[in-house]
Amino acid sequence: MNDLKIADLRDAYNKMQIKYGAKELDSIYNGGCEENPDICFVFMNPTGKNIASAKSWKGRKSPWLGTKNIWKLFYKVNLISEDLYNQIQTMKPQEWDYEFCDYVYDEIAHNKVFITNLGKCTQVDARPLADEVLKKYLALLFKEIDIIKPKVIITLGNQVSSIVLNKKISVSENRKKGHEIEIKKQKYKVYPVYYPVGNGIFNMDKAIEDINWIIDNDVKEKVRI
Repeated sequence: MNDLKIADLRDAYNKMQIKYGAKELDSIYNGGCEENPDICFVFMNPTGKNIASAKSWKGRKSPWLGTKNIWKLFYKVNLISEDLYNQIQTMKPQEWDYEFCDYVYDEIAHNKVFITNLGKCTQVDARPLADEVLKKYLALLFKEIDIIKPKVIITLGNQVSSIVLNKKISVSENRKKGHEIEIKKQKYKVYPVYYPVGNGIFNMDKAIEDINWIIDNDVKEKVRI
């Protein structure tokens, strides 16, 4: 039985925010299903566009709060409802209150999804982080994975995929291709997928195609088992 809980990692992330992130912003942690989710999505690192990164924010500090583009991906792979997607698209960032943020992640959790970033160090903007910084977070990410024990892990983008898998990964050469990592003697399947927002927005359709394939050909098989 793993006595460590996801919330127990926050102090470590907060200390690393001071060292690697913007001093005026808070660390963003994770959110969703914390017990055997079907999918754990691993993104890169948060930015100040996340309304929860403000130090005055007293609600959950989960990825992508107050943003729009990423939720199209989750809608297109049937991991949030059309109703929720439409609400998100009509709301301004400042209209996301604590209750709505919980509502979004309640649906994510209900659909057996966990969303996290490799780096929890929030930056003011979408500046690229050095591999050396992201690698500082790898041991903590593996602790997250060990706690939640997902059926499948999806890593978004070349950089995150390469660091998590400890080998050079080009997503374009690894579409629909599963790799294996081992954490505390338990093996996990990892699928690299195109990063679907920011500079990667033009890869959104490829990311949707590949995630749908992963769900149909791996996740649903594991659920049946």
